[in-house]
Amino acid sequence: MKTVDIIYRYGAQHTAARPRPLNSNAAQVRSNDGNQAFAALLAGMTDENGRVQNIVSVDPRDLGLLADDPALPKQRPFAAILGCSDARVPVELIFNEGPNDLFVVRVAGNGLGPEVLGSLKYAVEHLGGSLKLIVVLGHSGCGALTAAVDVFLNPTDYLSLTTKHPLRSILDGLLVVVQASAKKIQEAFGPDVSHHPGYRQALIEASIVTNSALAAYSLPQEFGASDPAGLQVVYGVYLLETRQVWAPHVSSAKGIGLTVAPRDPAGFIELANAILQSDRIVSLFRT
Repeated sequence: MKTVDIIYRYGAQHTAARPRPLNSNAAQVRSNDGNQAFAALLAGMTDENGRVQNIVSVDPRDLGLLADDPALPKQRPFAAILGCSDARVPVELIFNEGPNDLFVVRVAGNGLGPEVLGSLKYAVEHLGGSLKLIVVLGHSGCGALTAAVDVFLNPTDYLSLTTKHPLRSILDGLLVVVQASAKKIQEAFGPDVSHHPGYRQALIEASIVTNSALAAYSLPQEFGASDPAGLQVVYGVYLLETRQVWAPHVSSAKGIGLTVAPRDPAGFIELANAILQSDRIVSLFRT
């Protein structure tokens, strides 16, 4: 197996790291390119022996490493990430970024609770000079959404699950997404689809995408007047299997990379169709 070294490199002088993106489009491109670089780095590590390196340049000022500058480093992230708390999702590595590049908020199921909204609103209002992008990042194999799907399929499990774990508020929000996804799957594949062996996994996959898209759709409305012009909200799903970010949409069959959320109910109908036509979902019903 190949050895992969991911190195954060800084110089003793004011050798700046990569310049910050100037706008939201540049920030989205940098995030997508960073994820592709990370996925490509790990894609072939089992194919051959040897050693490869990935070097992430870091401005020493972001770590407070300059002896002649006693001031605390100032926050200057170019993107805020709302992600799941799952330990298998290393956000900075996924996007090939270093310290002070990303403002990260993590919660089970990447839902929009009061603490999450407060944290993101802080970033928007106080870090607006550098902040160009907000990313809602779901991931495959999400435990919170898997639990919500299992409760939907077996409602008698709800009471025991919420009694044993303080998950009721999280599950209640996710169940709405699961119900909507189940309805679209039945419309697309027929009322008997729930008996298919691939149905549960398809419902989990569809719910993960829909949940992230819905959060990205909701954020600008939550921010209201505090949402600065030029700040874009996008979403995607980190695939644990390939290390790529996936977001199926009408204009891309593969859906690799972050994308903007639907802007209205018609957009969510198009998104649902794109999800159900994606290879990840269709392949589950081929057997």
